[in-house]
Amino acid sequence: MTKEEKKSAYEIMLAQAKALFANEDNALANFSNASALLNTTLPNSVFTGFYLLDHAKNELILGPFQGNVSCVRIALGKGVCGQSAAENRTLIVQDVTKHANYIACDSAARSEIVVPMVKDGTLVGVLDLDSHQVGDYDDIDQDYLEQFVKVLLEKTNLTFAMFEVN
Repeated sequence: MTKEEKKSAYEIMLAQAKALFANEDNALANFSNASALLNTTLPNSVFTGFYLLDHAKNELILGPFQGNVSCVRIALGKGVCGQSAAENRTLIVQDVTKHANYIACDSAARSEIVVPMVKDGTLVGVLDLDSHQVGDYDDIDQDYLEQFVKVLLEKTNLTFAMFEVN
């Protein structure tokens, strides 16, 4: 995909996201649809999804996603997701086999981008994307994915309860 084709695909995706989330604020519904929208927009994806912060345990836990079975819990600072969350910055890993802090959840993943999700100054979690191609992510992806996260968080009610069943 050329840079112009990539930008065009992202522009369409952002327009779709704005329409998709305009009349829905449920977190589970929006995060689920967001992962599906990303998966259909980015053809090289092997994982498109979210890790949400469990504030009580101070770790990321697997949220809605598209892809193969994945890691369930990630400590802050560990792996690309945990590092992005701990440092509150987007991380792009061009080749996961050469990244010292990488956690292999799916052997098909070759590159990764992780965008932290912060609402009202509070870390919510991260958006995690893995591609089957080395070097698949760049500054275009970072710019549009950060915009995507902003739209998603603006439209989503994150006041949800955690339930424990014994």
